[in-house]
Amino acid sequence: MPTYIMLSNLTDSGAKTVSKKPKRIQEVNSELEKAGVKVIAQYATLGHYDFVNVVEADSNAAIAKASVKLASRGSIRITTLAAVDIEEFIRLLAE
Repeated sequence: MPTYIMLSNLTDSGAKTVSKKPKRIQEVNSELEKAGVKVIAQYATLGHYDFVNVVEADSNAAIAKASVKLASRGSIRITTLAAVDIEEFIRLLAE
């Protein structure tokens, strides 16, 4: 399955929700799973982004749909990047 990096920032309303109910973060992960997106790793980060998630999805369309559905709630802004495993990348370059 293709791998993606989801970089996200909470909006003001998202920050209020998470501060009152921290488990909401894991609930969103469950929603992603139901949408066919598998969460491989998740990190709360300092700096430009609040969260970095490594996920897998069947296609660009599947991850785009999940990203837009999450962002449409107004609690988070998401940047999603397609990722290529470095060994695969090296192999592709060697062809």
